Amino acid sequence: MSTRLSDYDYPLPEELIARRPLPRRDESRMLVLHRDPEKIEHAQFRDLKNFLRPDDLLVLNNTRVLAARRFSDDHAIDFLFLEKLGPARWKCLVKPGRKMRLGATTKIENVSLRIEEVLAEGERIVALDEDVDLYAHGSMPLPPYIGRESDLADVDRYQTVFAQAPGAVAAPTAGLHFTPEILSQIPHTFVTLHVGPGTFRPVHSENIAEHRMHAESFSIDEDVAAKIDRAERIVGVGTTTVRVLESARQENGKILAQKGETNLFVYPPFEFRVVDSLLTNFHLPRSTLLMLVSAFAGREFLLRAYAEAIREHYRFYSYGDCMLIL
Repeated sequence: MSTRLSDYDYPLPEELIARRPLPRRDESRMLVLHRDPEKIEHAQFRDLKNFLRPDDLLVLNNTRVLAARRFSDDHAIDFLFLEKLGPARWKCLVKPGRKMRLGATTKIENVSLRIEEVLAEGERIVALDEDVDLYAHGSMPLPPYIGRESDLADVDRYQTVFAQAPGAVAAPTAGLHFTPEILSQIPHTFVTLHVGPGTFRPVHSENIAEHRMHAESFSIDEDVAAKIDRAERIVGVGTTTVRVLESARQENGKILAQKGETNLFVYPPFEFRVVDSLLTNFHLPRSTLLMLVSAFAGREFLLRAYAEAIREHYRFYSYGDCMLIL
């Protein structure tokens, strides 16, 4: 198993990046990977139930994406508001950072905003002259690779149909394919992990073991933990769900109901102790998400599957098609 960053790269034609969702959520294609033997099969997402066992339990992430993106009144500064720290005080990301150094000011909704602190990873702590609900008139924080501004359609489509707990600044995209009808046909339960900006942070070290994940908040209710413990097999929907479950497992093998944070970084070789199968989207080259899926499927087999998906013109990334690893 490789820990070299360059071994988690692949070429992707620009035209395969999905800029917008399909008309219907369940129209996505699904590449099915059978790990033993290493076999690849082409299917449709709406056929998901046909690939599952009667005793499988789907576990999904029910975080809700915040309308966290705002622009300054002069439209010169792009803000991504990550967390409200107190009255009129927020943690955020800003672009371009060079214009918003310590002490710099601008206005949002005609309310003055000042950079109070610049954190080590580039985030800003900002103070406003008065308390404003910055999410009330914000827009959906689409990933940079989408390459466009969000619009009214994204308010619905960059959100799962089961989103409940507000707190994410990125969608758990494997869940975007589900409709209420499909979900009603499959035994399932929900955990919560609020996806943070660390999802988009690149890995800079050639030795990926040196990379450090940012902590993200998660929670598992008692009834959910009990349901997972009773299940014969667990199908994790998305990498965020996998990180919650693998973080929450105790030495006795049980899942502990809890609220906490996880900075678990999953890369090969990693021993999965909870998740038996994985539904996930296609991920960026050199990303921590690709590394997690490589640990689950095997890096060489996974990259061979990605090459097959590219040949067959699958749609990639957040609004793209999906992959089921059995």
